[in-house]
Amino acid sequence: MIDRLASLLGQCSAKLKFILWIGFISIIVLIGISLWQSGAKVQSDILAMLPNIQEDPLTEVALSRVEDQLANSLYLGFVSNNKNQAISAAKSAMAELNLNGKGTFIDIKSADMTQVESLNDYYFSHRFQLLTQQQADSLKNGELEQMIDQAEQQLYNAFSYATSTLIAKDPLLLYPQNLQALAPKQALEVQQGILIAKLVNQVSSKVPSQVPTQDSSPKFVAIVMAKGLGSAFNPKVQEQQIAVLKQAFDKLMLEDKEIEILKAGALFHAVAATISAKNEVTRLGLASLIGVSLLVWLAFRSFMPLAIALLTISSSMLVAIVMTLLIFSELHLLTLVFGTSLIGIAIDYSFHFYCERLNKPKATANQVTQGIFPAISLALITSVLAYSAIGLAPFPGMQQVAIFCASGLVSAYITIILAYPLLASGKLPKGDQRLKFADSYLQKINDLLSHLNAKGWSLLLITSLLISGLGITMLTADDDIRNLQQSPPEILEQESTLRQLLSGGTDNQFLLVRGDSEQALLQNLQALAPRLNSAVEKALIGNAFSLNNYLPSHKQQADNYRLQGEIYRDKLDTIISRLGLNDSLAPALQQAYQSADGEYIDAASFLNSKAGQVFAPLWIEPSKTQAQYGAIVLLGGITDIDQLKRHFADLSYVQLIDKVGDISLVMGKYRQLTLILLALAMLVAAIIFSTRFNIKLACCVIAVPALSAIFTLAILGFSGSSLTLFHALALILVFGIGVDYSLFFAESKQQSRGVMMAVFMSATSTILAFGLLAFSSTPAIHYFGLTLLIGISFTFMLSPFIQTFTRIFK
Repeated sequence: MIDRLASLLGQCSAKLKFILWIGFISIIVLIGISLWQSGAKVQSDILAMLPNIQEDPLTEVALSRVEDQLANSLYLGFVSNNKNQAISAAKSAMAELNLNGKGTFIDIKSADMTQVESLNDYYFSHRFQLLTQQQADSLKNGELEQMIDQAEQQLYNAFSYATSTLIAKDPLLLYPQNLQALAPKQALEVQQGILIAKLVNQVSSKVPSQVPTQDSSPKFVAIVMAKGLGSAFNPKVQEQQIAVLKQAFDKLMLEDKEIEILKAGALFHAVAATISAKNEVTRLGLASLIGVSLLVWLAFRSFMPLAIALLTISSSMLVAIVMTLLIFSELHLLTLVFGTSLIGIAIDYSFHFYCERLNKPKATANQVTQGIFPAISLALITSVLAYSAIGLAPFPGMQQVAIFCASGLVSAYITIILAYPLLASGKLPKGDQRLKFADSYLQKINDLLSHLNAKGWSLLLITSLLISGLGITMLTADDDIRNLQQSPPEILEQESTLRQLLSGGTDNQFLLVRGDSEQALLQNLQALAPRLNSAVEKALIGNAFSLNNYLPSHKQQADNYRLQGEIYRDKLDTIISRLGLNDSLAPALQQAYQSADGEYIDAASFLNSKAGQVFAPLWIEPSKTQAQYGAIVLLGGITDIDQLKRHFADLSYVQLIDKVGDISLVMGKYRQLTLILLALAMLVAAIIFSTRFNIKLACCVIAVPALSAIFTLAILGFSGSSLTLFHALALILVFGIGVDYSLFFAESKQQSRGVMMAVFMSATSTILAFGLLAFSSTPAIHYFGLTLLIGISFTFMLSPFIQTFTRIFK
């Protein structure tokens, strides 16, 4: 089949092929222009690379609510030895952000002074349905006398919150204690409307690398919070927000140079990731391009092969970008980082063409193209097969990498077949010296093999596999999604400091409480409260925020109302007398109590009020897609997620949502699936090759990348590296690229010196490209590049042995 296609192509003239290639590139350019004009874009949002995990509708809504609340929030801490200086800095920054940050930031605040007033306005009319747990227990246990004594002490306390108006409506002063119970417990104080925290042994944020000082005197941190408009992972949004913040900080530094600034939030992680990715695209791509160009020049000593090689690379990158945009409507920045490796792979076909021309100087470009057609066709099939396996990963970003690189290789293949017969028809300088070097290398390998008999081969193979097996047994798995990106230490340190000041802050993990009705949900929240308190006591979490305090169930409110009946129905006269109040207050108090019967707090009235609007995202109503009610319980300062899961495991109505953990589990499953796909890809390739070669030689061709993968895993095991999905994906490419080398040797029919030179150049360019990826600061890219660097090195060393087997199995 392949030979027949080669024969058909051989009948077409070089000019006709070139016209077809020009037509192909023209169509791609027109499609690219159309896509760009219609809004195609480059995406830098790291979240866009994450797996799409299917959850039930209620969980999906809860995840969306929490991500909306946390994704674009940022926290600023203004640190000073003087409390007033810290407060002044916070106020100045807030004023500057409000002035220049319109359309960029909203909800710029520190302490919300109006929230307590709003809560008081809403809850006071429901005071007869409210009791703290201590108050309820006292009334249940008949401890009314003690409650009267406590109220009497408050009446005569000079610093009491009691007023004549409050006493007239709440003689035992129960309501203020209920209002205080609503406030979240935190170690922060409020002064002049600013949240203030104390910090001991502060590490200067001005110099991130500074060694922590052991200064025992505390520093004061004034905390400001804001919410950015737009995604923090959008490059344009990042530029706008960072510009506004920089302007505010610069002005602040002019006023007070001693102020230190702590920053936390997704924005700062996203900016670091964007800068790192852009730098790596430029640096790695340029270095790879220079390296490949130098390699071509040294090998062929002619400008034309270099120019045509650059044309091959350029057309491949063009097609890769356009096809990715056509399928996904956007191109992820990390796809470009991975895609820089395409430069080292796309050029392989060009190397094989020119090395074959050096080896057969009398053959025309058209004849050389026809001669290498079977090998590069099989190579393309296996490479695309490998990239297709990568495309099965759950990461949209990795699916983009698969499309990007596969389409780029197809373009390189088309360019070789259609454009080279005309463009590469010029004469080349003689390459005898390079070909002799390749021939000498092969001869040394043959000499080495000649000293090994069947027993020697068996012993060498068994020893290698035993050593590799030992290395593989030392491998451990690490599927943590955090391997996708590692932020700079100074960002992590500042965020950690601010989280500690905010009593642990709010984590991405949270509890989702379910109920078949509003009241069932509220009762479940009430039942969950003691378990949350226990988690805090056991230091499993630093804090928790639940709607339970704000939305007691009707049953709880009815119980509280009934318990207060002892006060307002049975003992009111005694209470008024003991407290020395006017007897005329009794009728109005009794009337107010009776009128409140059945006037319950409900979710709708509270969440639609000014007091409850801020909590509305934590409450989920039924919809067309799901029938249950849901409530989100925010958690902060989680210390052990696994133990926390066990802590709530017996509560059927509670679900601990851990998206990071769920994605990590998916990564683990796909890591295992990828390794299975690798084995299947090798089996499919062996079947395909058996149509071209006999079955023994086909198995030998596959054995080269298979052994390379085994040896690579062993090296990773011995080096103490943990196996991740990205290692497994790279092994797919070790197969896809490495099998090309053994294929060309199998096709060479003992005339291998041209193939050896081409394989050397191909391996060098690929190692150069992926070796550079191994130096990436992004862990995922580093793992990917390192695995390919090791794997391709092994395939280069093993592939020449195929020439021996071609003699044995011919």
